[in-house]
Amino acid sequence: MSNGKTFTYKCLVLAPGFDHSRQFIKGLDEISKGHESNNVFTHILDHKTTVSRNFLHGWNNTHGDLICYSPKFPYKGEGTDFYALYYEHFMRQDKLHGRATNNARIQYWTPNKEIYRFPYANEVALDECHKRGIDVMFGWEMIEIKHDQYKRKIAVFKSVDTGDIIEKDFNAACINPPSRPH
Repeated sequence: MSNGKTFTYKCLVLAPGFDHSRQFIKGLDEISKGHESNNVFTHILDHKTTVSRNFLHGWNNTHGDLICYSPKFPYKGEGTDFYALYYEHFMRQDKLHGRATNNARIQYWTPNKEIYRFPYANEVALDECHKRGIDVMFGWEMIEIKHDQYKRKIAVFKSVDTGDIIEKDFNAACINPPSRPH
């Protein structure tokens, strides 16, 4: 140690954590630094302005699709970032009060084949998604966020099985960016 103390050990495990960054999805850093009215939020605690910006994320989807995205396992926030049911509750209330249109939907996207790696928890979450009309899209990795020529927000996804690329327009997004080892 820096103080001159020595520790012996039988086995040493270093766990430096994850590099959790918007840079791993092309365009995410730029679009998430825009005004909060663009409704693209990232689950990352990097600065107090991000915390302030994200305070009401999920509340402002008045029409179109709200994309909730979780990256490939393992990642920072795994098991705690499934907000689709939470946002659906907000949206249901907004629809009752006429603040959101009937075409407003929640979609959960992930490159994984499950929401949780615990079978019972996964089964319960999927059942609730089905009951509440939340679209669950397994096997799709978000590779880019951009605006098209009409200034619509577009998420670009790649199938982890086939490599096919699709573009999906959306109104709002709550994105947990990928995590990688340092």
